[in-house]
Amino acid sequence: MMKTVLVVDDDLMLQKALSVGLKKAGFEILHAQSAETANEILNRVSVDAIVLDRMMDGKDGLSFLKELRANGNVTPTIMLTALSGAQNTIDGLSSGANDYLAKPFQLQELVLRLNNIMSRASIDIKQPKMPNGLVFIDNEFFVNFGDNQPNKLLALSNEEKKLLQNLLNPIGNTVPATPMVAKRLREKINSVLSDIDIVTVRGMGYKIITTKR
Repeated sequence: MMKTVLVVDDDLMLQKALSVGLKKAGFEILHAQSAETANEILNRVSVDAIVLDRMMDGKDGLSFLKELRANGNVTPTIMLTALSGAQNTIDGLSSGANDYLAKPFQLQELVLRLNNIMSRASIDIKQPKMPNGLVFIDNEFFVNFGDNQPNKLLALSNEEKKLLQNLLNPIGNTVPATPMVAKRLREKINSVLSDIDIVTVRGMGYKIITTKR
């Protein structure tokens, strides 16, 4: 299945080159020229990874990434920069970057690093803490009704599955999402489980709560 990568860079020539190269490598590409545009995109859709320029006009990459992480967005992110040196790498990683790549770089190296951070992220969320009645096995969510009954697959779209993974990593964190995706996921959860719900956090996104103690 094609992975979606958001490229955030105000250098139009580099942005175009990355888009062409990453598409050839098998990724679906979205692009933004500013942190503000990137935020608008992420509020509408979920992506599998972000390629983020550190130095941009307006809000810089470090500030943008810090805000993403503070709002509960854990999308794997590679930060690109013309700045080199250990301290710059530390600054990028401390801001929430999963990897840090100095310019100039080879496209093949970026592709390898993207695959690595997405693979690590997949491993990290394979066994999140689960509310009662919900099970995560082989990258799918199931409902467990107990009493030795077989698990029932919770049929989710890719966007719904990704949102639920983010909501559970960890439980109680606030995750931005499109209202339609959150609504569909809430309806599917409510139809099979009575003791968990997805609620709106105004101006920030959604979070999962337990309704029984």
